[in-house]
Amino acid sequence: MSDPARLMRFILELRQAGVTDARVLGAMERTPRADYAPAHLSDLAYDDIALPLAHGQSMTRPALVGRVVAALDAQEGDHVLEIGAGSGYQAAVLAQLAHKVTTLERWRALAAEARQRFGQARLMRVYAHVADGREGWAEDGPYDRIVINGAVAAPPPALLAQLKPGGVLLAPIGDAEGQMLTRWRDGAAEALGAVKYAPLDEGLGADA
Repeated sequence: MSDPARLMRFILELRQAGVTDARVLGAMERTPRADYAPAHLSDLAYDDIALPLAHGQSMTRPALVGRVVAALDAQEGDHVLEIGAGSGYQAAVLAQLAHKVTTLERWRALAAEARQRFGQARLMRVYAHVADGREGWAEDGPYDRIVINGAVAAPPPALLAQLKPGGVLLAPIGDAEGQMLTRWRDGAAEALGAVKYAPLDEGLGADA
């Protein structure tokens, strides 16, 4: 980002919104959100708002990204599976904290754009695939961390099967009326507070 003052304000606003983990703040500071936003909305990239993407998808607001990444608590040697790549921004943030990130996107065009952004950022251990997120990506599993960027009634069995023993799965549990960010580890669920996500759609997007 070319404006250090705006970046400083962005990080301060994240802190004020409750993102206090120093590792997460550092990762978000090193990952220019404007590089992952639609070009015509880049001026809004450092505001704490969601931004619209193609196919009715959206780029999650930064404070929620920070909250999710902190709750996932990825470590240096971890392999993370992300369900719902969107613009690729959250995967790029996770790449600052984990060893490898595999991100899945049901829309081919979004996956291609995310892959291009990862290449431009020289993120050599981030891989975007077109896939039904509910089925995961078994060929690269099992995973230390799995994060679902869409509301589900319960964690899909295929994803639980791809989680390493002692690993963490993070997902918004609920429906359009209300959701709870929930963290699973060794079969135990921990509620982390209310969130609002679009439902996790099944299957591939029409362009795939």
